[in-house]
Amino acid sequence: MPGPLTGLKVIEIGEMVSAPYAAKLMADVGAEVIKVEQPEVGDPARRRGPFPRNEPHPEKSGLFLYLNANKLGITLNLASPRGMSLLERLVADADVLIHNFPPFEMDRLGLDFERLRRVNNRLVMTSITPFGMDGPNRNYRATNLVLWSAGGACYLNGAPQRPDLPPLAAFGQQAYYQAGAHAAVATMGAVLGRLAHGEGQHVEVSVQETVASILEMTFAFWPYAGMITTRLGQKPIQPLDVMECRDGYIYVCCVEEHQWQAFVELMGKPEWATEEIFSDRLKRAANWDALRPLLQEWVGQQSVQELYRKALDRKIPFAPVSTMGDLLSAEHLKARGFFVEIHHPEAGTYRYPGAPAKYSRTPWELRLPAPLLGQHNREIYVGRLKLSEAELKELEDAGVV
Repeated sequence: MPGPLTGLKVIEIGEMVSAPYAAKLMADVGAEVIKVEQPEVGDPARRRGPFPRNEPHPEKSGLFLYLNANKLGITLNLASPRGMSLLERLVADADVLIHNFPPFEMDRLGLDFERLRRVNNRLVMTSITPFGMDGPNRNYRATNLVLWSAGGACYLNGAPQRPDLPPLAAFGQQAYYQAGAHAAVATMGAVLGRLAHGEGQHVEVSVQETVASILEMTFAFWPYAGMITTRLGQKPIQPLDVMECRDGYIYVCCVEEHQWQAFVELMGKPEWATEEIFSDRLKRAANWDALRPLLQEWVGQQSVQELYRKALDRKIPFAPVSTMGDLLSAEHLKARGFFVEIHHPEAGTYRYPGAPAKYSRTPWELRLPAPLLGQHNREIYVGRLKLSEAELKELEDAGVV
């Protein structure tokens, strides 16, 4: 059965995470994605890893294999006039072009929306850039750490009142995954808009702004409550914190009064729970420095899963802090078939995270392993663009493909 985006043609000129992830989300539900890489060197994600047995290999990077399954792969040197001419021929038959070059790189390559829409006025072009297409920071390069910090997430994950606990970034390319998810949604919005207006448009996604947009209510806490939100900052209501059990960590959440009373009963109704300073959630927050050690002493004697199950039985919304091993072995995820296996001709067979969303009538499907570098050059250039074998060989010798 075809996926919901079957028939949508996407060209991805993406490196590392943001554009590849956006295109992956579309490819996994049926879109045809042609991934364009630099000849010989390919996407830098091929060199990032992790690698089996820690042995670097351009066809075995776990990051690349995950982000680029379900795609066709070609090589193309966009810095050459002939390369850009071939891109225009690909664009002529495409619905979407998605990339993550910063604006100055776009200018250098001539990757200009007005130029490409003259080839195909139905094209939706999505540009994922560190700080957007305009503004004083438009031409800055940035790493994930820079953007996670610039977007405010590192500050939230710090503790300014504790010099020994500086701002922290989550592991991996989290800012770019956020940008990729936002870009996929924004791109499909433009594709739907084309149904009404008949023309494509240029979509721009700022990685900094995607991070800033997911910081929940943090912008309102200061004007509303005079509070600066951080990982260990004061919260207006409590308990709402991560605590350590004897075998791991659990998120303790019982801010509604019935939840708190159920937790008190679960703890065996300790005498201190009746103190006036803990009598409602605002007072529990104001006196959290006194309450937290009391809760931690009890929680620290419990098992994560036992406490989680007991809390669930009492409708208290605790949550285990899952390790990667917990997720890989989770019976719930196994029952839902979340992790899926696919065989790659070079890397072998591995498990991958599967569908983040499921459709009742049209499938999410892992159809193809990530492409080898230039694997589909002949299929695309000869089969679709109708180049001759001699022309393809000439382009290969000239470093164009």
